[in-house]
Amino acid sequence: MRIGILGGGQLGRMMSLSASAMGYETLSLDPAERAPAAQVAPSIVANFDDVEAAKELAARTDVITYEFENIDTTMIEAIREKCPQGMDVLKATQHRLLEKQMIESAGLRVAPYVPIRSVRDVLEAQASLGLPFVIKTCRFGYDGKGQTVIRTKEDVQSFNEQFREEEYVAEAWLPFEKEISVIVTRGVHETTTFPISENVHQDNILHLSIVPARVSEDIAEDARHLALQLADQIGLIGTLAVELFVMKDGSLYVNELAPRPHNSGHYTIDACETSQFEQHIRSVTGMSLGRTTLHTPVVMVNLLGEHMPKLNPQSLPSNVKLHLYGKDEAKPGRKMGHLNVLAPSVDEALQTIEQLAIWKETVL
Repeated sequence: MRIGILGGGQLGRMMSLSASAMGYETLSLDPAERAPAAQVAPSIVANFDDVEAAKELAARTDVITYEFENIDTTMIEAIREKCPQGMDVLKATQHRLLEKQMIESAGLRVAPYVPIRSVRDVLEAQASLGLPFVIKTCRFGYDGKGQTVIRTKEDVQSFNEQFREEEYVAEAWLPFEKEISVIVTRGVHETTTFPISENVHQDNILHLSIVPARVSEDIAEDARHLALQLADQIGLIGTLAVELFVMKDGSLYVNELAPRPHNSGHYTIDACETSQFEQHIRSVTGMSLGRTTLHTPVVMVNLLGEHMPKLNPQSLPSNVKLHLYGKDEAKPGRKMGHLNVLAPSVDEALQTIEQLAIWKETVL
């Protein structure tokens, strides 16, 4: 069986490596000739709106998956018959408003929200949600891009003066205590979740994923139950990252979804019996799912472009696993790789990260 991967970034690369270990061939599609996935397996060099290239990918593979959700709708139609994950979940997660409606239809809570299509809607959002609130573009938002925090009436006026004709959604500001993630994979016969990760962001980009998450057993079980409920309700095939806000009273709100392996699940490569990438490949090829047992506490820490000058692989301790993505240019804010720090406790892993002194500011 040959697996097609729409997208050739780091997630596609890690999917290819896992698939290869199981004996599968992969073929990715990406505009960059030296994309991370193209360095480890054959690729088709084409833009993400090239329908003919998508048809070629479908003709040359037995099954297709994707490493990101912002795929042109015409491309989606070209791969529909070869994609066991289906298109409904993909289309919903491309659009924040549709995503929220899908989550609510599964019986889960999201932050109160108001659709924004005009200046008048912004004023209505202020009246309905109160200050502060967040305005997000409905499409193409990630790592904090396409988001504006509205704290004052002056911010409302400023946003309206620069209003562009596109779809937005305004969300109430939730005073959450932590953000956690559940990586859930649903196959033909069973559904599994990985241990809950606690996520720490810097400048709206994921910095640390701490596992086990520093939450109560009740909260961890509630999060796992919500992810399983959502996966079943939407008919998931493949992997889904469910990001959740943990409130002071222990209640949970779904923040965002990603219908694929996720940055907050990278710790699984070294710390779990089965990685999220192997599990995803198992699901889309119809295999039984692997066990998700956590073997050791772990903290995943991202390496961005600005961190690379301070990275010295030869000086890394034996409990630190290095994963670089093969990207040529180390731009600020660009994800170049990650470290998985394994330790007897998360506190010891966090101490190791601090001692490495690669990051200017580490929020522990």
